[in-house]
Amino acid sequence: MTLEGKTAIVTGGSRGLGLGIVEALAGQGARVWVVARNEADLKAVGARLEVQTIAADITDPAAARRILSEVRPDIVVLNAGAAPAEGPIDQVSWEAFTRPWEVDVKGAFHWLQAALTLPLAKGARILVGSSGAARQGSPQSGGYAGAKRMQWLMAGYAQQVSDQKGLGLAIQALLPLQMVAGGGVGEAGARAYGRAQGVPPEAILAGFPALPLRTYGEHVATILTDPQYDGALAIGVRGDVGITILEGKAAA
Repeated sequence: MTLEGKTAIVTGGSRGLGLGIVEALAGQGARVWVVARNEADLKAVGARLEVQTIAADITDPAAARRILSEVRPDIVVLNAGAAPAEGPIDQVSWEAFTRPWEVDVKGAFHWLQAALTLPLAKGARILVGSSGAARQGSPQSGGYAGAKRMQWLMAGYAQQVSDQKGLGLAIQALLPLQMVAGGGVGEAGARAYGRAQGVPPEAILAGFPALPLRTYGEHVATILTDPQYDGALAIGVRGDVGITILEGKAAA
């Protein structure tokens, strides 16, 4: 299988892990559209990689439906999200605690709903950005772990709807299984855990295997092109072991 000529949308693709995904997909011949809020970042990535860009808020349901309707992508990677709170539950505000729910979960909800109700063409693939925190929690990151678990569950809910309606969509949760240097979420987590342990953030990040942003993107490209991953609901990526299937899809 190949990405050559495929149309892909990557939300939050102007920096961090999203940018690594954009670089990898574009490098393999996909026609990539990057959706993000910061127009300066979009202009820079558009000029460097010759990809299309759209400035939009991922939590806006009208934007989700409009973009999917106009672009009609073969691939959607819902990578965008908010940086989590930095601190334990007794030291963060409710607003900070729930920010990943208001951005990550709300955004995934609207984009999945739009994909199911348009609907996207049969065979379209949707990767929902979750996190390894969805498995073991993250006590220094507010409501982040719960939000990421909800996104994992939502991928399964959406797949069930697609199967029941015969839409032919493939919807999967994508989980980075470690903190990643250069990723906004990973660096926020490193700061929070560094403060808790009395060490610099670099020491926290050094405890994880190396996973360059572009390498992460190449793993995502492999997930999209290698048939062995087609039957999975949740797929993890880690620097030392590469790609891991975490959960298979339930029977329709």
